Parts: sequence; C-alpha cells; structure tokens
Amino acid sequence: MSVLLQELGAVKAKLEAVETKLKEKSEALETKLKETENQVLMVNDKGKSLETKLEETKSQVLVLNDKGKYLETKLKETENQVLVLQEKEASKVVFSAGISGGAIGPFSTSKTLVYTRVMTNLGNAYNQHTGIFVAPVRGMYYFTFFYHAGGEHPVGLDLMKNNQVVVHSADHMTLNDGADNGGNAAFMELQQGDQVYVQMQPNTHIWGNSYSTTFSGFLLHKV
Repeated sequence: MSVLLQELGAVKAKLEAVETKLKEKSEALETKLKETENQVLMVNDKGKSLETKLEETKSQVLVLNDKGKYLETKLKETENQVLVLQEKEASKVVFSAGISGGAIGPFSTSKTLVYTRVMTNLGNAYNQHTGIFVAPVRGMYYFTFFYHAGGEHPVGLDLMKNNQVVVHSADHMTLNDGADNGGNAAFMELQQGDQVYVQMQPNTHIWGNSYSTTFSGFLLHKV
C-alpha cells in the first residue's frame, strides 16, 4: 500500500511538473501572440501611414500636373505674345537720311546716291553705306526724295525699284537761276527683299546738303 502511495505521489509530481511546463509554454505562447498582435498592429499602422503617404503623393502629383499644364498654357501665351510683338516690330519700318559733301556730279554714268546722315532708321531696312532700302516685309510703302542743286548743271534723279524707274525729278541748266530745289514721291507695293534707291542720271548733279537733299520712306501696312 505504501508503495502504491509513493507511485501515485510520483505520478502526481510528474503531472504537476508537466502542468507547470504547459502553463509556462502557454504563457510564453500568449506573450508571443501579444507580441505578434502588436507587430500586426504596427504593420497595419505602417500600412495606413504608407497608404496616407501614397494618397498625399498622388495629390502632389495631381497638383504638379495641374501646375505643369498651367505653365504650359502660360508658355504658349508667352510665345504668342512674342510672335505678336515680333509682328508689330516688323510692321515698324521708317527711315529718313540726308546726303552731304557739297557738289555731287556730274558723272559720265548713272550713280546711286548714298545718304550717309541717318536721321531715323526704325527697322534697319535702309543701308547708309549703299544708299539702298531693302523691304523687310511685303507691304505698301511710301517714299520721298528732295534735292538742292545749282543752276550751272542739269538735275536728273530717279526713284528706282529693282533697277526700274518709278518716278523722276529733273531741272534744266540755266544761267539765270542760281539754285534749284525739287523732288518727288511715290507709293509702292513691295515684296520682301525688293530694293528702292535714288539714282542720279549721267551728266547731272545735285548739291549735297543733309538738311535739304534727303531720302525717306516708311511702311504704311503689310499686305
């Protein structure tokens, strides 16, 4: 009977030991479970944070896209404004120049007069080194030329367009008239690149005075 009691006591002790171990393992598993739950919560929080960040990034991308479209529209508007300004600048063509040097001519051949005193040259279409105006755009232009001359030689000036006479101004030699003034004017439809200049005929002369012997022109409008 005592042996049986001893065996039962040993079994009971083993059961208690097993129960203790099971309890410890259960507590350890419960702790792990809590840790896992906490980690899952942290991951969920991170996921929500990342989701929020993603939404914020999407919003920022949309804002940047809107800004990009706005800037693109502004760029187009600026380009159009630049084109308008360039068109306006191309429409501003005005020049006036005088020739000096005293007696000019007579010469045995015709001579292009070079008006070197430039009073204005908006658009830079007149060349003071050659005396030639080159049309920068197609349009309707107006030109004038005036001269002062003595009476001892005849005067013969032609307003030229691409080697063709457009209008003419002349004065005969006279011994009774010490000086003469004259000139002419014309409207011309010019193509871009057309040349206009004043040509003195052979055996004629003018008096170079930059205040009275002049060549001028301007663009009325483009066509």
